[in-house]
Parts: sequence; structure tokens; C-alpha cells
Amino acid sequence: MKPTPFQQRIAQQNGRALQAIPGTPLNGYLTRPPGEGPFPAVVVLHGCSGLFPTVEKTWSQRLSSWGYVVLVVDSFSTRGVRETCDHGLLADGSLFADRVYDAYGALEFLSKLSFVDPQRTALMGFSAGGIATLAAVQLGGAERLMDRKFKAAVNYYPNCSATNGDVAVPTLILIGELDDWTPAKNCREMMAQRSGKGSAVQLDVFKGARHAFASPSFKTGTEQYGHRVEYNAAAAEKSASDVHTFLKQAFSG
Repeated sequence: MKPTPFQQRIAQQNGRALQAIPGTPLNGYLTRPPGEGPFPAVVVLHGCSGLFPTVEKTWSQRLSSWGYVVLVVDSFSTRGVRETCDHGLLADGSLFADRVYDAYGALEFLSKLSFVDPQRTALMGFSAGGIATLAAVQLGGAERLMDRKFKAAVNYYPNCSATNGDVAVPTLILIGELDDWTPAKNCREMMAQRSGKGSAVQLDVFKGARHAFASPSFKTGTEQYGHRVEYNAAAAEKSASDVHTFLKQAFSG
């Protein structure tokens, strides 16, 4: 991990040299459109259950068909983590912070590929991955320490709070009206309390939809860790269309 500008400044003042700290090797799944590019790219962060086919395959194929290079990051396997849902979506604080840096490590990796346009990159997260995505682009947060920055962010059913409403890049939040794990009312309250600083946030709330409404793995609906998760075909289709439009607009400038 590269030292932050603050760490570099303090080291210079003290006449010390700083070395980069070795990061954790991660597994990732790269998908690209046909052709030479360079293409815009999307980094994808999974939820607290780890990689689901919906994230690894469905969204990789969908985004690739839209013309994006996709890098799905597996934040768990090389860390020996199976899931973090039983600890709450935020899980262990250090792991949550690691996931933010996982996103920027993926961005750095993509920026070195000849077929990727590093000036057109987005971060996309689901549930706990959506929370990490919001943190990664929070105004004045980790993003200000990074040389390379995302240009847009997409968040499926994140846990919103009053403190994460100001963002550094255009941001889309998609959440179900009936979500009892990451309630829509929290996102509405966040929107109402935004300071007006930073970039625009678009909140899309889907009537009749619950947590994980875009995951076909939950077609019959089930209880997980005290919360209802259930696929909703109409919400899934509309949200995918919203993501398509949002990314196209975010990269059009």
C-alpha cells in the first residue's frame, strides 16, 4: 500500500524515507468487451455473503455487453473469510476499511491495462459492498488520499447514514421500499441532510422490493440473519436500466 500524502509529509519533515506497505493479494474476475479499447471500466464489490453468481457472472456479462471492462473483487477468500453477515453488514471495522482500499487497489490494477481508459472508471457495490462503495467516494474521505479516483459510484441496497451523504463523484443508490436490512428511510433521511457539497446523488427506491431484489438466487424469498431477502423481477429490470443510463451519463462528459 502506498503511503498517504500526510505520511509522506511527516516522513519528509523528520528526514525519513517511507516504504510502501505490502498489501493483501486478492482474487479478481476480469471481463472485457471485444475489441482493443480503451474501454471504460467498473470495479464491483460483493456483499457480506461473499461472491454470488449474480455479482460474479450476471453483472460481469451485463456490464461487458454495455461496453465496460469489469473487475469483480473477491475480498474474502485470500483473507480466509467466508462471510461477515452474522457480524452485521459492516462486519469487523478493519475489514471494512480494507474493502475500501481493495476498491482502489483494483482501480490501480485496471489503470495499467492498455484496453482500459483510467479516466472513465466507476465503483459498484452490493449491500455491504455498497456501504464500502459509499465510504470509498465519501467527500473528504479515503478518496482524497488516492492518486487515481473513480468517476462515478453505484450502490445497491447500502446502509445509508447522515454522515455519508456528501460524495466526491456522481452516485446512484438503488434500494427497496420494503428493505428491512438496509432501510430505504435511512437513505431518504440521508438525502434530506446532505450539505449540498460535492457531487449529485440519485436515490431510486423501488416499491414492493426487499433486500437483494436484484439477485435471482432469492426468487422464492428467504430469511437471512433475521431479515427478508427476495428477488423482484420488475425492480431488478428497472434498476439495471437505471444503472445503464446513469453510467452512460456519468462518462459522457
